[in-house]
Amino acid sequence: MRHTLSIIVADQPGELSRIVGLFSARGFNIETISVGGTLDPEWSRVTIVTSGDDRTIEQIVKQCERLARVREVRDVTSQPHIEREMALIDVTASPGAARQEVLSLVSVFRAKVVDISHTRMVIEASGNREKVEAFVEMLRPLGINDITRTGRVAIGRLSNGEEDEQPLAVGC
Repeated sequence: MRHTLSIIVADQPGELSRIVGLFSARGFNIETISVGGTLDPEWSRVTIVTSGDDRTIEQIVKQCERLARVREVRDVTSQPHIEREMALIDVTASPGAARQEVLSLVSVFRAKVVDISHTRMVIEASGNREKVEAFVEMLRPLGINDITRTGRVAIGRLSNGEEDEQPLAVGC
């Protein structure tokens, strides 16, 4: 089963390497990884998508929690949460019917054109994994030249009863 882990880690050189090293040393695969800042510039959020049974994921979480500069590790998979990823897709779009078909798909999937030439377009698509996958599959017959995707990011839903928790404070 696929799991999404959210890890709050000190924003210091080498911290991401230590987390990745933990996965590698134990033979755990990372499907996607994304790192970004939090409200507090001293901490970053690492979002990792990995696969494994519940026992394996529990072991990964415990191992990550033992790392010195890790403040929090959550397996958000079973909690109400929102996941998103983004893709930039370079697609063939010659003037005429082919370009119109691409633009129609862009509209249906609520994507956007971010670059264009006489024969190609770069499209930005974001959403849950299934939406991005469906969009890519619809564009494939039209001619995808290149694609790059972010890792997933996740955040807990406000409706999961954690509204009273304090966000990461910004130092004043």
